[in-house]
Amino acid sequence: MFAKVLIANRGEVALRIVRACRELGVISVQAYSAADADTLAVHEADERVRIGPASAAQSYLDFANVISAATSRGVCAIHPGYGFLAENADFARAVIAHDLTWIGPSPDSIELMGDKSLAKRTMQRIGVPTVPGSDGPVASLDEAVSFADAVGYPVLIKASAGGGGRGMRAVAGPGELEVAFSSASAEALAAFGNGQVYLEKLLKSPRHIEIQVLADSHGNAVHLCERDCSVQRRHQKLLEEAPSPALSPELRTQMGETALKAVREVGYVNAGTVEFLLDDAGDFYFMEMNTRVQVEHPVTEEITRTDIIKEQLRIAAGERISFLDRVPVEPCGHAIEFRINAEDPTRDFLPSPGRITELRLPGGPGVRVDSHIYAGYSVPPNYDSLIAKLIVWGKDRTEALARGRRALNEFKIEGIKTTIGFHERLLGIEDFIKGDVHTDFLERYL
Repeated sequence: MFAKVLIANRGEVALRIVRACRELGVISVQAYSAADADTLAVHEADERVRIGPASAAQSYLDFANVISAATSRGVCAIHPGYGFLAENADFARAVIAHDLTWIGPSPDSIELMGDKSLAKRTMQRIGVPTVPGSDGPVASLDEAVSFADAVGYPVLIKASAGGGGRGMRAVAGPGELEVAFSSASAEALAAFGNGQVYLEKLLKSPRHIEIQVLADSHGNAVHLCERDCSVQRRHQKLLEEAPSPALSPELRTQMGETALKAVREVGYVNAGTVEFLLDDAGDFYFMEMNTRVQVEHPVTEEITRTDIIKEQLRIAAGERISFLDRVPVEPCGHAIEFRINAEDPTRDFLPSPGRITELRLPGGPGVRVDSHIYAGYSVPPNYDSLIAKLIVWGKDRTEALARGRRALNEFKIEGIKTTIGFHERLLGIEDFIKGDVHTDFLERYL
């Protein structure tokens, strides 16, 4: 195991990694920007090093600053968390070139699966079902028109080099295509430095199902069941649950084995997520693979009694997956994650940075809060608005829902606007209670 690890991220995921390092006896070094000097991860880490001003471009996204911080503190490895440089193959190569261990998949795997159109062609080659789409990036509006006319509307424009809803546009008819194509390409260029986009046939009201995978350098690969991430707003997830209310044990096995087929094909090592769309007929289609730990990994941990961050560290250190004696892993109970964002749902989810004047966290059986905030903490305007994740576990979905209602009622954050109230309203919607959710679910109720 590593002696010392640099955490090249911020917020709740940084604190999550600090805690995993401490349990493994690893010294944690927290990299932070000027805006994050007072975050809990900085206070709790064994060591800390400032990497730049508040601007992400000059701190968390600056290769030289991050690697300089790592080498100056004598670390053995870098954990990128999620977001920022976590899926940047060039940064991973730079880390390795400085004789440091990259806690994640190989740069080649990141590059292959990070290019969405190339990943899709790879899956098609090995027989994994994919949504009908363009053969690689679409170079011009004329090509986009030809594809859309051939497969029929609606279609979805997606960034070739990114995810998280950036550079993505749904197009209902030919009159919308030109503007959508131009804006998606411009947004992709701004977000990822690559304006290429590709097109897919847009499935009507599918579920978003993702399979958590782990693979080590000894040839072992496992899947940890699925997560249902269908509750989304503008392609941004707001709530995740595991297991999915829609999957039978047989379909879970089939999707899990398909995900592992993809992992083995690309020689993938470390943690990752294979994402699918599931239609109402029970057919599923490969969407993309995220080559990092996911925001929603805690719901998987709760139903499988695993620690995905510690597994990442072990695998990167050359160890085997620690729970191979329990494979195949079966889900135990039900877990739901509520993303608590510093946003005002009554004003179109407008970001709400500012000082937290009062904080009361929920507790009790089956309740977990992953967060970096505290009373007196000032939420900066510079980064993503996620400030906490409330995760509840129950012996079944009914108990998990009841725990979610109780925990949300206990959760108090004053001084800023948050999405706590939004989640409380969501838990009162009959279709959600029944588990009848799809990726356009919120459009019916917002």
